[in-house]
Amino acid sequence: MQTMRPCFTTIIHLTLWSFLFVFPASAQDLDALVEESQMMILESMVDEMYPGISVAVSVGGQVVWAEGFGYADLQNQVPVTTDSKFRIGSISKPFTAAAVGQLVSDGRLDVDAPVQTYVPSFPEKKWTVTTRQVGGHIAGIRHYLGMENFSSVHYETVNDGLAIFQDSPLLFEPGSDYSYSSYGWNLISAVVEGASGESFLEYMDENVFGPLDMTNTEADYATRDIENRVAFYVKTSDEKIELGPEVDNSYKWAGGGFLSTPLDMIKFAEAHLGEDFLDTDARMLLFTSQRTSDGEETGYGFGWGINEDEKGRLLLGHTGGSVGGTTLMTMNPDHDIVVTLTINLSRANLAVGRRIMQLFLDAYSE
Repeated sequence: MQTMRPCFTTIIHLTLWSFLFVFPASAQDLDALVEESQMMILESMVDEMYPGISVAVSVGGQVVWAEGFGYADLQNQVPVTTDSKFRIGSISKPFTAAAVGQLVSDGRLDVDAPVQTYVPSFPEKKWTVTTRQVGGHIAGIRHYLGMENFSSVHYETVNDGLAIFQDSPLLFEPGSDYSYSSYGWNLISAVVEGASGESFLEYMDENVFGPLDMTNTEADYATRDIENRVAFYVKTSDEKIELGPEVDNSYKWAGGGFLSTPLDMIKFAEAHLGEDFLDTDARMLLFTSQRTSDGEETGYGFGWGINEDEKGRLLLGHTGGSVGGTTLMTMNPDHDIVVTLTINLSRANLAVGRRIMQLFLDAYSE
């Protein structure tokens, strides 16, 4: 994920988001927006050699466009559809953050308690580590080293996967600095298990994906045949597209191990713009920029990046990068616009997704 720059102190008045979006004058105007977006995607596919792209856009809680481009499987010429399941990488983090928000609201999880309150097996460190710090990447837990993110080892449980990094020393005193860590979110999945008394994946299915009707979102089990799962590609040094290496994401479900679709990500993002799914306190936890101990904002809340575009308009979201997958989820709550985009290629350029968001924001906010 690309680090998002700091932009403001906190997001307040969540209950006052007014959704004062303005619809284009006619269906023809919307058609023109979609046509321009389609051209952007087709051009990017040629320029960047993307195998396949899927995209969805919602305005005012309604999906106004969803479409697949290119191939889910190049070798077998299987086209991308809106049901094609992509690796979403770090967009798994906001998914997991929703579980944390629920448990906090239910009084079952204190994000300011030491993580050992919920994961007693996690080794004590030089300094106390809290779930809030871990969720904001200010806990000092390390990220991947070397080729660790290409792991093909299967881990039966969340706690088993903690063995990869749990004995590593902290990079700094928690709260004193920002350092992005997917492994930290492995620890958060163990916290979710300890607080809820359920396995992490069961909790996600029953309390996040199920209630939001995210029927095309699931764990990316390497050993299972999963309907509509795309093939995963990498670009070689000589600019060729080939299948990526076999990996097993069981060590990082919470931080980067889910499959999903742009339409399911739209459902997820839209659910955060009202009170039905998460209450105001939970959303404040997710959408308030954390600070380091010297008072500097990080531009990251709890599982959500917080940013502004060049016109000062608020953007909440996350990007995702995984072996054979690059993903964008971005939303503007003030005008209730969400753009989600998935590509079945490692290290793809997400500029086209950001341009589409700017296009729709300009059209609906003027």
